Amino acid sequence: MAPGWSAGGLRVEDLVGARTLVAGAGVSGLAAAAALVELGALVTVTDAVPARLTDLPAGAEPGGDPDVVPRGTALVVTSPGRRPDHPLVAAAAAAAVPLVGEPELAWWIGQARRTPPVWLVVTGTNGKTTTVGMLAAILRAAGRDAVACGNIGYPVVDAVRVGHPVLAVELSSFQLHWSPSIRPAAGCVLNVADDHLDWHGSTAAYAEAKARALLGPIAVAGADDPAAAALLAASPASRKVGVTLDEPGPDQLGVVDGMLVDRAFGGGELTEAAAVHPSGAAGITDALAAAALARAHGAGPDAVRAGLEDFRPGPHRGAEVATVAGVRFVDDSKATNPHAAEASITAQAPAQVVWIVGGLLKGASVDDLVARHAGRLRAAVVIGTDRTEILAALARHATDVPVAEVAARDHDPMTIAVRRAAALARPGDVVLLAPAAASMDQFVDYADRGRAFADAIAALQERPGGAP
Repeated sequence: MAPGWSAGGLRVEDLVGARTLVAGAGVSGLAAAAALVELGALVTVTDAVPARLTDLPAGAEPGGDPDVVPRGTALVVTSPGRRPDHPLVAAAAAAAVPLVGEPELAWWIGQARRTPPVWLVVTGTNGKTTTVGMLAAILRAAGRDAVACGNIGYPVVDAVRVGHPVLAVELSSFQLHWSPSIRPAAGCVLNVADDHLDWHGSTAAYAEAKARALLGPIAVAGADDPAAAALLAASPASRKVGVTLDEPGPDQLGVVDGMLVDRAFGGGELTEAAAVHPSGAAGITDALAAAALARAHGAGPDAVRAGLEDFRPGPHRGAEVATVAGVRFVDDSKATNPHAAEASITAQAPAQVVWIVGGLLKGASVDDLVARHAGRLRAAVVIGTDRTEILAALARHATDVPVAEVAARDHDPMTIAVRRAAALARPGDVVLLAPAAASMDQFVDYADRGRAFADAIAALQERPGGAP
């Protein structure tokens, strides 16, 4: 380690023998606990669900009250979902104990090394995971020892401990909020739309958290998204790069005659837009952002081309599951907010859409989404806890659209939703799972919701003629 590096007066070497608290025994919390044990800290782990404390990293001890900071604690590492108004946050502040997230701890550990890893950070309301996957693919095509990590499920602190020199890091607004020191070599804000307002309290606070990705020397943002473009303009970065679906300016990457073009880093033509997966405006924007970050790190145009052409998106991101009786069934369970659902509906053109929508809206509104796309809807099937808000938006802005409701008490709600959607669809239509809402009211996560959708379609196919 390079001695003396510190954040807010706390040095990594100060953690040797220090009492530390990891609040939350999820994936990132267990990774943080293992890293702290490795540093020589005395580690206690707490969780609101005590059963999660039964399989801790060797050297870590289970704690008691998850809302209490034990006396003598030098550092608290919190799970990303813990809100700023949580009692533990107040307790840490009252005791003057630093409280950070797992990515912040990873940053500290990396910066304390003689050769810190390069961080290339991606955030935004939508498209983060796809962009990070594209970025990692480009970096590997360029021969870099790079890994995708962060909010995708592989903790950043694990990637740092393994020793990867280049990190393609997805960070959520929660993670950025709890990571005040991170200054990536290049960072990107793809877009900003209302999401997680129940956590941040306001659109401004949400955008402020996202803006932390743009505090390094090179800042990249979606120039076609007004909120992201405003964050780029306000960034202190010495170099600012925009990505656009239009012809790019001298400090931008964009599209010219169906080709992705780099006019910011002198790369010229990169690849055909038709070669990008996922297709559509959102996928191309993600590809341009990934290319910009990779080019900022020195990856050549050939590597950009190879990485983008080889990349395929993960499951539950606009994947066609099956065609039944002339109707396509598309799984975009990852569309967990209205902004993502809008991109998903748009991508189905020119087909009419039977829209399966609903879940936890997290304070967001679907009014504008419904108003803009009512003409694209054949019908809507509404599921989940926040059905009332969605049903009201449909009643206001889509009066001619047939609507079916799946009550929260219904057993196996996705099977019911798929059957009702199939009954409302016509040959040539798309039944689209793009819920515009989070999944945790009825499912484990968005992947579980997507699997339930696929299972329901499989059951539908087993019926004679695919009858609902």
